[in-house]
Amino acid sequence: MAAGFAGLCAAELTAAAARPESSPVTAVGGAVVDRTPAFVKDWAIRQFGTADKAVLLTGVVVLLACVAAAAGMLAVRRRAAGVAVAGAFGLIGAAAALSRPEAGARDALPSLAGGAVAAAVLLLLATALRRPRPAWWQPGTGGAWALDRRGFGRLLAAALAVSAGAGLAGRRLGAFGAAGATASRSAVRLPPPASPAPPLPAGADLRVPGLSPFLTPNADFYRVDTALVVPRVDADTWSLRIHGTGVDRPLTLSFAELLARPLVERDITLACVSNEVGGPYVGNARWLGVPLAGLLREAGVRPPSQGGPADQLVARSVDGMTLGTPVETVLDGRDALLAIGMNGEPLPFSHGFPVRMVVPGLYGYVSACKWLRELRLTTFAEYDAYWVRRGWAERAPVKTQARIDTPRPFAKPAPGRVPVAGVAWAQHRGIDRVEVRVDGGPWQQARLADPVGIDTWRQWVWEWDAEPGSHTLEARATDGTGTPQTGKRSGTVPDGATGWHTITVRVPARPTP
Repeated sequence: MAAGFAGLCAAELTAAAARPESSPVTAVGGAVVDRTPAFVKDWAIRQFGTADKAVLLTGVVVLLACVAAAAGMLAVRRRAAGVAVAGAFGLIGAAAALSRPEAGARDALPSLAGGAVAAAVLLLLATALRRPRPAWWQPGTGGAWALDRRGFGRLLAAALAVSAGAGLAGRRLGAFGAAGATASRSAVRLPPPASPAPPLPAGADLRVPGLSPFLTPNADFYRVDTALVVPRVDADTWSLRIHGTGVDRPLTLSFAELLARPLVERDITLACVSNEVGGPYVGNARWLGVPLAGLLREAGVRPPSQGGPADQLVARSVDGMTLGTPVETVLDGRDALLAIGMNGEPLPFSHGFPVRMVVPGLYGYVSACKWLRELRLTTFAEYDAYWVRRGWAERAPVKTQARIDTPRPFAKPAPGRVPVAGVAWAQHRGIDRVEVRVDGGPWQQARLADPVGIDTWRQWVWEWDAEPGSHTLEARATDGTGTPQTGKRSGTVPDGATGWHTITVRVPARPTP
């Protein structure tokens, strides 16, 4: 295990010079994510939420520790075999790193260096432990082979100290490498929008205790992606390339050039396709950005309905993630943005700084590429983006949903008047009505918050006269087209969950006078 620790620390130091994403733990974890079936991914999100990445990385480290311990026990008896196992894991890590999107030859170096160091340290320690002593040897007579228990402990401590120093140096170098990105974000001053968001109506936020606020704070906004290490991109060196089929005038834009363009500000709700009925992976923010449709038209792009040859816009992230968006949808007049700001500040790193896509009405996996660096026009027949290759639908409009925020499941509200409240969304169609029923009884119409736009969620509340006992509450919404939310339950794969949000609460008996 000491040799394994030495290998990981050496790899960390090497990754700081190559790419942080190429460290063995991250590379192996990323390869696992790439090969995980959709139903397993959904299970992990349900069980661990946004801690799924930490759980995965912890699992990788535990697995490496177990293999290292096994290699050490083997090396005590058969040094060559134990050392070979240590080196082999370096090769496995290198293969995993090279399998990742956007990988280059240098991404194999950290794992190879880590495997070599682990093998060398294991050989040193196993040799010191097994080297025979001459018959004449007595304590204190010296000799390179003469390591008693205390001497071996000193050698082990020295190996651990040197390894920890290398790992710490790698972390410091990695942090230094990210300092430029941090400084570039701190230096960003968002210009005022040429088209600001309309003022919020007084009744847009019902301010019911326990109800999600109309605007989700950045710190509370959900994050679901495959990045085990959040990319930290320097805005000063970032650029975006727009090219591909049907692009008459390819564009390459810097961050400063985007900032100089007329910006629009809009309130838009985003939802993850992995969000189960009643789930937390939906949020509403005020986004600032450049209209995407204008950039595409500037490049000469036409929608298929006007004879354009491309029907898919493939967005590529700096970490190689690809998302495919229907060109017709982006150009149909909705507020599709290349967002640079979120709730009045530059995008947080975890939400895509310096630039991300936001397309209202589509689930995030086909519309909301973070850490954007390339937009390529192609066709759905020609190219499958990352999640489509893994069984998700090509096109994924957001489905109508209503969620009960309060009372919480299994809550014990006091008998009497209880506010049942939540949010409902049907981006780019809007919410026309929300209804609630108790114990399968008649549907009761809830009071809606004042509308802000068809691309945001809408709060609602219904006053319930709660009687003692166990009760089941259900909620359903009707979108702006008059289409009610279906009650048929389905899972998230391949294009989003359906069904009415249902919770159970228990109202205690009234106290005896």
